[in-house]
Amino acid sequence: MAEYGNHSAQVLFIQYPGPFPTEIIPRSCKCIVSMGGAKGCIMLKKVNRIEIKNQKKRQKKHEPWIARIFSHESYVTYLTGCYSCQCNTELEKESRCGPCYCSWREQLFYPFLVIAFCMSMILLLVWIETSNEYHGFDWVVYLITRYWFFWSLLLLSLFGILAAYSSLLLVLGFLLIWEGSELYLHWCHKILIVLVIGICTFFMTVLFKFWNDRWLTLGLSLKIFAPYIHLSSITVMVLLSWPVAFYLVHWEQEAVQVAVGLPFLLILFCLFVVPLGIYSPCLQEKDELGPKPGLFGHRGAPMLGPENTMMSFEKAVENGAFGLESDIYVSCDGVPFLMHDYDLRRTTNIQEIMPNASNTTSNLFYWDFLSTLNAGSWFLQSQLKPFYNMEPLSEADREKARNQKIPKLTDLLELAQKERKFVIFDLKNPAGKHPFRKTFIQQVVRVILDSKIEQHLIYWLPGSERKYVKSEAPGFQQVGRLNPIEVLTRENISIINVDYKRLFHNGLRDYKAANISINLYIVNEPWLFSLAWCSRIHSVTTDNIQLLRQMNHPYYSMTPSYYKFMWFIMDIVSTVFIFAIFCFHWWRESQKEKDLESISNYTDTESLEKRKSKKQALKNVSVEPPSRVAEIPWTIKPLYPALLKSVQPPQFSAVPEKKDNKSEPVKETIKHH
Repeated sequence: MAEYGNHSAQVLFIQYPGPFPTEIIPRSCKCIVSMGGAKGCIMLKKVNRIEIKNQKKRQKKHEPWIARIFSHESYVTYLTGCYSCQCNTELEKESRCGPCYCSWREQLFYPFLVIAFCMSMILLLVWIETSNEYHGFDWVVYLITRYWFFWSLLLLSLFGILAAYSSLLLVLGFLLIWEGSELYLHWCHKILIVLVIGICTFFMTVLFKFWNDRWLTLGLSLKIFAPYIHLSSITVMVLLSWPVAFYLVHWEQEAVQVAVGLPFLLILFCLFVVPLGIYSPCLQEKDELGPKPGLFGHRGAPMLGPENTMMSFEKAVENGAFGLESDIYVSCDGVPFLMHDYDLRRTTNIQEIMPNASNTTSNLFYWDFLSTLNAGSWFLQSQLKPFYNMEPLSEADREKARNQKIPKLTDLLELAQKERKFVIFDLKNPAGKHPFRKTFIQQVVRVILDSKIEQHLIYWLPGSERKYVKSEAPGFQQVGRLNPIEVLTRENISIINVDYKRLFHNGLRDYKAANISINLYIVNEPWLFSLAWCSRIHSVTTDNIQLLRQMNHPYYSMTPSYYKFMWFIMDIVSTVFIFAIFCFHWWRESQKEKDLESISNYTDTESLEKRKSKKQALKNVSVEPPSRVAEIPWTIKPLYPALLKSVQPPQFSAVPEKKDNKSEPVKETIKHH
């Protein structure tokens, strides 16, 4: 078969002694050639290349669209485009039996990518686990900037973006290494990765220096999530065993195999035995679970009404509060009132009434002026909303919040006496020029006693003038801080009010053994409340009373027997899966080696037979030079017009037709030169 233009030529050689008869020439024969001792004719057949193209199109049409679009080449091109910002389809690939094919600069920078990923993930994890402190963080930033905003959510979004970006580049690089492609991280990505490391370093330094207790919150979260993290980590190790087994089988360097395989096996072994050292308060039998902790409404119910207003405290009572918590200032004329901030700017409309005094300390005003301020309209403004997860208020609650005033301490005591609720409060020290600077405690005790509230409903928290308070109001329940047990016993204090982060790291069991009741603040997240519940805490102070009251059992708790059962099942199943994965990669690699060996043996045998056949052919080669073959063009119309007139149009058949009349013998053939 020979091709010329849009035609293909079939050369039919017929060995015929003597003159070549024209009767046996097919109609499709266009010229007669001779080669050696053989006569032949060239038959031209039109090849419809359009039909071939259409056939290919039909094959593509019947091919699944996923296979056409998401081909392996497109997949690798996409990875390369995202990682190196280059969409070259011709990728340089190296053998997959060694390290990645990349320059020394890329090899030096890839660890920076791993560092950025680890730092951003740690920072994101810490910030997620400390969501209980978002409101406090926003308030501290407000004191600095004098502008209220959900700064905590802004940082959460930033840390999430940093972690997602670094993890995406890390996964893309790993997939390119898996495909054996060259690594080339674009310079824009390199600059951003260095920027990610810098941002994470800055915020980690700030956390270590100013909010060191947030790392304590992370440790507390591990106490309750440890069993679930353990089971999830085993699943991750099973998934990682696939690439680890692949590279251990393909890499021939023993040092690399040890560097990869040994840490993997050590981590896996530690995960298999780590339950022997895990302690979680939520791993206990159901009959050993203590009663549900009581709920103190922190400034009332600040997610349902303006904080430190009667509406907020009434909402707390409606949601089954165990007690009510507040902050107390004493006005210049000796009236104790409820207010948290040291000024009136955030929670009142003082900027509208007296803008120049908006930054003045709250206790430097007289009650006559304080009673005229609105303490609820700010709560309805979206830019001043204190919590991001607040539910919308009904129209009646909106109207009620709009008319709230600053309450006096006596208003709170009347509600507590009516509903039989405990009251605990922080007493703020007056400013230096305050008229009640030295007698504000006596003034508050006098107001409480005059309200006729039952004394045992008062949780007295201030530490100063405690002897005077005990003598004037012996029925008050004295509440201490995180002091040594000896000090608490000497002062006859049986209740402590402590920060949850400090208590769990400073001998919780010792305080419980001394029969001391514990109140934790501020507990807003269900997982943290579950930890307090499993630890038999007496009560907690919360902003999220409407959610915690709905919990009928602690979250993330399980019995020790169930955890042991899951531990053994996960260890057995993961061991079987990992062993099967390693065996599969070893078996596939051995099969490849056998196939290569068989192919090489077959190639050697075939090459030997070809050499023998070539030698035999050289022995049988004729010494006479071959006849010259006709050159293109493939027709002989200019040379033999008479012959072509007698030939019919091509019929795509090699069988000659019988004729009645004999054709004239061919007078000439192609001349030999």
